[in-house]
Amino acid sequence: MTQKLVQLQKLIYEIRMQKVMLDRDIADLYGVELRSLNQAVKRNIRRFPSDFMFQLTDEEWKNLRSQIVTFKKDTRKYKPYVFTEQGVSMLSRGEPSPYRLG
Repeated sequence: MTQKLVQLQKLIYEIRMQKVMLDRDIADLYGVELRSLNQAVKRNIRRFPSDFMFQLTDEEWKNLRSQIVTFKKDTRKYKPYVFTEQGVSMLSRGEPSPYRLG
Protein backbone atom coordinates (compact mmCIF):
# COMPACT_ATOMS: atom_id res chain seq x y z
CA MET A 1 0.00 0.00 0.00
CA THR A 2 2.74 2.49 0.92
CA GLN A 3 4.72 1.69 -2.23
CA LYS A 4 1.68 2.38 -4.43
CA LEU A 5 1.14 5.70 -2.67
CA VAL A 6 4.77 6.68 -3.25
CA GLN A 7 4.46 5.72 -6.93
CA LEU A 8 1.30 7.80 -7.27
CA GLN A 9 2.90 10.78 -5.54
CA LYS A 10 5.68 10.73 -8.14
CA LEU A 11 3.05 11.39 -10.82
CA ILE A 12 1.93 14.65 -9.20
CA TYR A 13 3.61 17.86 -10.34
CA GLU A 14 3.20 21.46 -9.32
CA ILE A 15 2.44 23.73 -12.25
CA ARG A 16 0.92 27.21 -12.01
CA MET A 17 0.85 26.75 -8.24
CA GLN A 18 -1.51 23.78 -8.59
CA LYS A 19 -0.89 20.10 -8.06
CA VAL A 20 -1.64 18.32 -11.31
CA MET A 21 -1.29 15.00 -13.11
CA LEU A 22 -0.40 14.60 -16.78
CA ASP A 23 -2.91 13.16 -19.22
CA ARG A 24 -0.46 10.37 -20.11
CA ASP A 25 -0.13 9.25 -16.48
CA ILE A 26 -3.88 9.29 -15.92
CA ALA A 27 -4.45 7.25 -19.07
CA ASP A 28 -1.90 4.71 -17.81
CA LEU A 29 -3.60 4.54 -14.40
CA TYR A 30 -6.99 3.87 -16.01
CA GLY A 31 -5.56 1.44 -18.54
CA VAL A 32 -6.77 3.43 -21.57
CA GLU A 33 -4.98 4.90 -24.55
CA LEU A 34 -3.97 8.53 -24.20
CA ARG A 35 -5.85 9.28 -27.41
CA SER A 36 -9.04 7.80 -25.95
CA LEU A 37 -8.73 9.82 -22.75
CA ASN A 38 -8.23 13.07 -24.64
CA GLN A 39 -11.11 12.33 -27.03
CA ALA A 40 -13.44 11.62 -24.12
CA VAL A 41 -12.44 14.87 -22.43
CA LYS A 42 -12.91 16.87 -25.64
CA ARG A 43 -16.40 15.38 -26.08
CA ASN A 44 -17.23 16.67 -22.60
CA ILE A 45 -15.07 19.81 -22.53
CA ARG A 46 -17.70 21.86 -20.66
CA ARG A 47 -17.21 19.61 -17.66
CA PHE A 48 -13.53 20.55 -17.46
CA PRO A 49 -13.11 24.27 -16.69
CA SER A 50 -9.62 25.72 -16.30
CA ASP A 51 -9.53 24.90 -12.58
CA PHE A 52 -10.03 21.20 -13.50
CA MET A 53 -7.77 20.93 -16.56
CA PHE A 54 -5.47 23.02 -18.74
CA GLN A 55 -2.97 22.52 -21.53
CA LEU A 56 0.67 23.22 -20.82
CA THR A 57 2.34 26.13 -22.56
CA ASP A 58 5.43 25.56 -24.70
CA GLU A 59 7.61 26.89 -21.88
CA GLU A 60 5.96 24.72 -19.19
CA TRP A 61 6.31 21.60 -21.33
CA LYS A 62 9.93 22.42 -22.15
CA ASN A 63 10.76 22.94 -18.46
CA LEU A 64 9.01 19.74 -17.39
CA ARG A 65 10.73 17.72 -20.10
CA SER A 66 14.13 19.05 -19.10
CA GLN A 67 13.57 17.98 -15.48
CA ILE A 68 12.37 14.45 -16.12
CA VAL A 69 14.37 12.05 -18.26
CA THR A 70 11.44 9.90 -19.45
CA PHE A 71 9.69 12.96 -20.88
CA LYS A 72 12.55 13.53 -23.30
CA LYS A 73 11.28 10.49 -25.22
CA ASP A 74 7.75 11.92 -25.39
CA THR A 75 7.41 12.98 -29.02
CA ARG A 76 3.71 13.79 -29.13
CA LYS A 77 2.46 16.38 -31.59
CA TYR A 78 0.50 18.36 -29.01
CA LYS A 79 1.40 19.71 -25.61
CA PRO A 80 -0.09 17.61 -22.81
CA TYR A 81 -3.15 18.39 -20.79
CA VAL A 82 -2.85 18.33 -17.03
CA PHE A 83 -5.63 17.68 -14.55
CA THR A 84 -6.05 19.14 -11.10
CA GLU A 85 -7.46 17.10 -8.26
CA GLN A 86 -10.99 18.15 -9.29
CA GLY A 87 -10.31 17.11 -12.87
CA VAL A 88 -8.99 13.70 -11.85
CA SER A 89 -12.06 13.28 -9.66
CA MET A 90 -14.33 14.16 -12.59
CA LEU A 91 -12.59 11.54 -14.74
CA SER A 92 -12.93 8.86 -12.09
CA ARG A 93 -16.63 9.50 -11.48
CA GLY A 94 -17.50 8.12 -14.87
CA GLU A 95 -20.57 10.32 -15.43
CA PRO A 96 -21.87 10.85 -18.00
CA SER A 97 -21.11 7.53 -19.64
CA PRO A 98 -19.43 8.92 -22.81
CA TYR A 99 -16.26 9.65 -20.85
CA ARG A 100 -16.27 6.80 -18.43
CA LEU A 101 -12.69 5.66 -18.27
CA GLY A 102 -12.42 3.19 -15.46
